Amino acid sequence: MMRIGFFDSGIGGITVLHQALRLLPNEDYIFYADTVHLPYGEKPKEEVKDYIINAVDFIAAQGVKALVIACNTATSIAIDELREKYDFPILGIEPAVKPAVQKWEVNRKKVLVLATNLTLKEEKFNNLVKRLNHQDIVDCLALPGLVEFAEKYEFNEEQVIGYLKEELSRFDLCQYGTVVLGCTHFPYFTNELKKLFPDDTDFISGSVGTAKNLKRILEASHQLDHGTGDIIFYNSGYRVEDDYTIDQYQKLLGMLDELST
Repeated sequence: MMRIGFFDSGIGGITVLHQALRLLPNEDYIFYADTVHLPYGEKPKEEVKDYIINAVDFIAAQGVKALVIACNTATSIAIDELREKYDFPILGIEPAVKPAVQKWEVNRKKVLVLATNLTLKEEKFNNLVKRLNHQDIVDCLALPGLVEFAEKYEFNEEQVIGYLKEELSRFDLCQYGTVVLGCTHFPYFTNELKKLFPDDTDFISGSVGTAKNLKRILEASHQLDHGTGDIIFYNSGYRVEDDYTIDQYQKLLGMLDELST
């Protein structure tokens, strides 16, 4: 029985894995966090691409039937090259701009995309916005501080809200009907963001769509298994075996369960 691989620079990818566990509870998983090299979003593109390719080489060597690049930054700069290199399905994640623009057609309120600097600079993201032909209603903001908070397991509401207030101060938040969480670390802070925006603001990410696409691909290739939801964790090529770290990852999954209710 082969596992499904998930890759991210850090704990952000847990938010995507969480959706897969909800949709595919009978699969078994590998989760690889490249913790030695995070954060990706503020580093040079070619340097990050090397980290990604080396990590995926390691994951492929473990034997996986599919791989989810659970990182918007990694998807934007390396997904095409990875798909050329491997013959198993490789799924990426990108900011959910398209469904956000579709919501604009109903509520006529602008879209705010929150992501990392590298994601927002990449041609892949900018081409996505151009294809939708709605550059005039899509605004963007890089929030690297949220990645740092998450990786330090600092979910203190007061500290996070203080950071968000400062970063969002130049925006009229009442203009936005939809906020796109364009980094997989950001869903951890959904409650804090909701406190700052009007009550009718929608918050969306690409995680649910990615999990649904994963299920569709596995069904089409008759590769659905009957596992137990077991997860093997790796940090930058080393299997995580200490109880404390595994417990921290499991607590994050529990935290996401609470956010989903």
